Amino acid sequence: MLYLDIPTLDQFKSLAQVRADACVSLYVPTTPLSQETQASRIELRNLFDAATTQLNEASFDKRRLASLSELVQDVIDDDEFWRFQANSLAILATPDHIQTFRLANRLSSLVQVSDRFHLKPLLRAITFPHAGFVLALSQNGARLLEFAADSPPVQVRVDDMPRDAASAAGRASINDRSPFGRIQGSEGKNVRLVQYARKVDSALRPVLAGQPLPLFLAAAEPLASMFRSITSASNLVADGVPGNSDRMTDAELVAAARPLLDQLYARELADFRAVYDARLKDQRATADLSQAAWAVAHGAIDALLVDIDAVVPGSLDEATGRITLADNEDSDTYSVGDAIAMRALATGATVLAVRKEDIPDGSTLAATLRYAI
Repeated sequence: MLYLDIPTLDQFKSLAQVRADACVSLYVPTTPLSQETQASRIELRNLFDAATTQLNEASFDKRRLASLSELVQDVIDDDEFWRFQANSLAILATPDHIQTFRLANRLSSLVQVSDRFHLKPLLRAITFPHAGFVLALSQNGARLLEFAADSPPVQVRVDDMPRDAASAAGRASINDRSPFGRIQGSEGKNVRLVQYARKVDSALRPVLAGQPLPLFLAAAEPLASMFRSITSASNLVADGVPGNSDRMTDAELVAAARPLLDQLYARELADFRAVYDARLKDQRATADLSQAAWAVAHGAIDALLVDIDAVVPGSLDEATGRITLADNEDSDTYSVGDAIAMRALATGATVLAVRKEDIPDGSTLAATLRYAI
């Protein structure tokens, strides 16, 4: 499996509440190939050097800076940690605590220093992880694949996965038409297939529990419908992978699933745009930064798109919604868009971190509102 540490929404909200004398947010591209991680370690060192420069310019307490440096340097020097990476690494550190998150998304290098963490790139990993699972299921066997971006698929080990439908039923074949107990013929085959599907689902539970990544099913009927009717996997996507999974390689299955993943994200954005356009004429939508700041302070934002890459330095008065913009980034400012997004989450809004081209009017954000402003 890819080595991922994607926070839950509750964990993310907790990170958004952190305030400290120095919160350093570091994002660096990485690779799952352990022999090629040296470049990422060097880039991380360079990013932290830039953070240190900002803190020194702000006359930050040298003992506190030494504590912060030790925490980050321990991560840089940890050879075992760097053996197990994904496509990006997020490091959120204060002088007292450090957290790392390995992400499937390919994020750009970024460093931010403030009294709070810069979390939009991490939010991107929650809303659009660009990774997923494929369950290839037939009466001849089941296998679970994980994929991310353009990386090769990885077959996931699943303990207690039944070898096939017949072994799950304790029989040589589920096509045996002779009487056996109370079931026989086609009726008996269907009962055994449901039993098989239930055992597959049971084996998958500890692997998929709490997983934010979508699960795509590659199975023919009637087994596909049977599995969907009994599964506990909340991340199962309605669209199934087309084709006969028995005749498809791991690479072919993932190649068929990737367009479904793109369609899943496209539908989310299309749904937002439809609501945005409908509400705009009623003054219940905005792409203006100042209006969005006022709206979030008054609990008016229903859904929000934010540009993952945009950093507009300044500050937000959470009580009034007034924003104060700054000419330059420094340790006394933070990303206003990031602050609006975190406040929107705290008030129950749906927040999606996207690319600039996905936002109406080419703005840094766009919001639909609960009422007119």
